[in-house]
Amino acid sequence: MGDETSTSASAQAQEPVPLAVQGAGSVKQQISNFAALSLRATVPEVEVEPVVEVCTTKFGDYQCNNAMGLWSKVKGSGTSFKNPNAIGQAIAKNLPVGDVIESTSVAGPGFVNIVLSNNWVAKRIQNMLVNGIKTWAPVLPVKRIVLDFSSPNIAKEMHVGHLRSTIIGDTLARMFEFSNVYVLRRNHVGDWGTQFGMLIEFLFEKFPEWEELGSQAIGDLQLFYKASKEKFDNDAEFKDRAQQAVVRLQGGEEKYRSAWKKICEISRNEFDQVYKLLDVELEEKGESFYNPYIPQVLELLSNQDFIKESEGARVIFIEGHKIPLIVVKRDGGFNYASTDLAALWYRLNVEKAEWIIYVTDVGQQQHFDMFFKAARMAGWLPDPKEKKFPKTSHVGFGLVLGADGKRFRTRSTEVVRLGDLLDEAKSRSKSELVQRLKDNGKIVDWTEEELEKTSKAVGYGAVKYADLKNNRLTNYTFSFDQMLSDKGNTAVYLQYAHARICSIIRKSNMDVEELKMNGNISLDHPDERVLGLYLIRFAEVVEDACTNLLPNVLCEYLYNLSEMFTRFYTNCQVVGSPEEPSRLLLCEATAVVMRQCFQLLGITPVYKL
Repeated sequence: MGDETSTSASAQAQEPVPLAVQGAGSVKQQISNFAALSLRATVPEVEVEPVVEVCTTKFGDYQCNNAMGLWSKVKGSGTSFKNPNAIGQAIAKNLPVGDVIESTSVAGPGFVNIVLSNNWVAKRIQNMLVNGIKTWAPVLPVKRIVLDFSSPNIAKEMHVGHLRSTIIGDTLARMFEFSNVYVLRRNHVGDWGTQFGMLIEFLFEKFPEWEELGSQAIGDLQLFYKASKEKFDNDAEFKDRAQQAVVRLQGGEEKYRSAWKKICEISRNEFDQVYKLLDVELEEKGESFYNPYIPQVLELLSNQDFIKESEGARVIFIEGHKIPLIVVKRDGGFNYASTDLAALWYRLNVEKAEWIIYVTDVGQQQHFDMFFKAARMAGWLPDPKEKKFPKTSHVGFGLVLGADGKRFRTRSTEVVRLGDLLDEAKSRSKSELVQRLKDNGKIVDWTEEELEKTSKAVGYGAVKYADLKNNRLTNYTFSFDQMLSDKGNTAVYLQYAHARICSIIRKSNMDVEELKMNGNISLDHPDERVLGLYLIRFAEVVEDACTNLLPNVLCEYLYNLSEMFTRFYTNCQVVGSPEEPSRLLLCEATAVVMRQCFQLLGITPVYKL
């Protein structure tokens, strides 16, 4: 930012940096800790948070941008500083001495450019190779979260609309877990409501001996649901019986609860098959789990005089919204809002979550906005401006579109079943892999098991990455041709990039494990340094993706890393060069970081393609 106006030699400071500060969290966090020490020494009378960013100029690796803000606070107060640049010079001078910072320079109105030591960057990479990628986990200000995602409705098929919530939620969970946060993965399934009266009554009517027949009575749950819905819509007498069945179910009658449990069990088994394919873990706590808590939670809110009578319903009026939040319907029944309030109360008071995150489509934004405001009115949550925990967040996402720009459906206008979609991805992936191996004569080197496992990893990974690489708030067009392409920013391209690195390491015939312990990394070539510097930024990328709940940030990093490796490999001979041991370690470090990115995205890496 601005031209370089003055330069200081190796960073000067009044005292060495404490070891605890040197080893905390991401590199950006460490530089911020250094900047905080310097700011306290530079302007002890002003309390200020360090502003540290990755430097976008050739003059530094990171940049401290506090000088201009500080100048606006201290000018005219008798300060000895003449301008922002002078403050920047003082910040640079007061940065702690250590082996991390090689040099600093001050540009324009006090932008402090910080250059990291090549030796320190190399040692950080080598330490990760010896002690594991977990040593690069960022340090987050939260330790316990609830992630509410996937959440399909019982008795309905999981379709492509559930794909986004499931894989976005899973990736967020994986990133938080990697960052040493305890994650309660919650599947808030729709297992309670009026549709169960319809289903149960239809079951009783069609199969009086349903208990003996078990799952066979229902058969295909989707066809069963459609048939019961058609009867419900067209038969008034049946509709009355179905509505009575809801009352009897909610009243706890054993016959009705048994039928409800059977329907839930069949549906749950279908969901579990999809979760197994996607390698997603969830703990179910559906709407029915929170139902017993609703009366006491509403009583709490009533005692605070938040719940009012309105047109026969009980509601909470929310500032900024024309319509109120209905918590008890006119017929006395509960709804989404009453269930969500009970669930939030439980998550805060029983599960002791500091951050509760809901992953649903953007169409539910208004509901969550009203629901969160109601919780703040009740004193359950602090004002968001205070930036304190506990807090809630709605992770909204856009639609999955077809080639026609409309909501993705089959030709029969049905929503696409998720299981069928994943099978298609694997099938196409296998066909393309087999054809390529036949063309290059390498099909004889592959077993059927290897082909099956690889096509599954590539196919499922392609579906996930095609979704995750987009900013989640946008709609995206589902295209097998694009997502299974081996060119551009796709999972297939990245799998090839990873497999190529593994091939380079294998061809070297050197013992990489022995090199990790006894070799040394050198970053003398510019492309070695660029790659090394980008590798050590991994932790702050994960930190950013977690903080802003944006998985696409990690996808962008992974793609850029593969591009940087390609440039390094093009310009720096690895096998057979004098620098081979060092460069092999850089290859291994890149592969390790790529594999961790894949793991966080829920993608299985492949080692040969």
